[in-house]
Amino acid sequence: MLVSFVSAIEVTIVATAMPTIVGSLGDFDLFSWVFTAYLLTQGVTVPIYGRLCDFYGRKRVLYVGMAFFVVGSIMCGFAWNMVSLIVFRVMQGLGGGSLATVSQTMVSDIYPPAERAKVQGYISSTFATAALVGPLFGAFIVAHWSWQWVFWVNLPLCVLIVVMLELTFREKIEHKSHEIDYLGSILMALATFLLMYALTRASELAATTIVVLLVSAVIAFVLLLIQEKRASEPMLPLEIWRSRMVVLANCASATIGGMQMAVTAFLPAFIQGVIGQGAMAAGLALTALSFAWPTGGFIAGRSLPYITFRKSSCLGCIVLVLGAVMMAALTPSLGAAWAIGASFLTGLGMGLTNMGFFVGIQSSVDWHQRGAVTSSFNYARIIGQSVGTAIFGGIVNAALSRQVEGGGDLVSKVLEPGMRQSLSDAQLGPILEALSGALHHIYEINIGLAALVFVWAYFLPRGLSVRNQVPKN
Repeated sequence: MLVSFVSAIEVTIVATAMPTIVGSLGDFDLFSWVFTAYLLTQGVTVPIYGRLCDFYGRKRVLYVGMAFFVVGSIMCGFAWNMVSLIVFRVMQGLGGGSLATVSQTMVSDIYPPAERAKVQGYISSTFATAALVGPLFGAFIVAHWSWQWVFWVNLPLCVLIVVMLELTFREKIEHKSHEIDYLGSILMALATFLLMYALTRASELAATTIVVLLVSAVIAFVLLLIQEKRASEPMLPLEIWRSRMVVLANCASATIGGMQMAVTAFLPAFIQGVIGQGAMAAGLALTALSFAWPTGGFIAGRSLPYITFRKSSCLGCIVLVLGAVMMAALTPSLGAAWAIGASFLTGLGMGLTNMGFFVGIQSSVDWHQRGAVTSSFNYARIIGQSVGTAIFGGIVNAALSRQVEGGGDLVSKVLEPGMRQSLSDAQLGPILEALSGALHHIYEINIGLAALVFVWAYFLPRGLSVRNQVPKN
């Protein structure tokens, strides 16, 4: 739970302090790279750490990742400009990829399937705690301490984690030499980096550059598949993809990741731009999503010992669809309260649905592949978030450019309260109508994505639960 908390709080606490950090270091144009550098390297390393912990044990691999994370955190506090901060965030991300994946795999090792669902529900509660505590603690640090403590505050927790694991965690590892698939690791990292870089920077890159990056990512992925068929111990074991549970769970994880970004990235724009509420209301909407997801996970974790994976995820999908429909019905007259409620219901549905898939996928394989499937599930969500952000952003920008001349720049004025007041009603009306219509396209697509998650849940194997052994195919 502590490892998951450190992983979850990292982004929220840094995001709160970033205006202060930029004020100290300068180079506002590099602002987004502080997040992109961490998330890119984290995403690249998630599947690699998952596979390595199947080879060498959970604790050893977690310690390696935590070493990168701790050293990167220390150096971030000593950054002298934005470029150095970004470099050290890369080091942090190299370790951050191990935190959630390896700790979640540890939990599946410690507890039998019947108990695993309940404990994964407790793990989910740490994300809710981080969502609430992170912004508050970040604000407290910049108000009373120096901004460096934003990166150093996790260090005592990391020391405590090591002490606790050394005292309590024992694992039996079959000591043998492994043929590390170095080429597969490089190709996997390259394919992931090219894809995520193209998607996360799509708004800034030329169309030709994006095409080249995406084509290169596809080529790297094809070469990866060829390599994995040849490798004796592949980094991406292809046999796990023969399991219907693994395939459906990863499809669901990617789809939910896309839905998450539709809310996270574009609901605040509706609240501040179309409804005209302040940043506080937008923040409450995101907090509702962040709190509801682990709450749903906790509820599902408590219920999984009594119902099947399929029934649990299907019931969660009903809530997920209702939340998506509620968000698509959002209008300025319904106000921010409706938006916050829709965000909460959507997050609750995500948590309820996600837990059945997650526990199911961990129960579908043996110990030596559990790290691989756990990391694949997390990796699929990261890819879904990246793809969703890029596609939704393109849809919104295209819709605005068709309806309003200079749409993007005018919308920026609408989102800034001071500039918004400088626009007349005649100017403001068409902009708000165009922005509302563009964002509603995203929320309508979210209904389709929620229905798609229901399809993935419906086709899960029947009759399988934490009390029954899940077949390998």
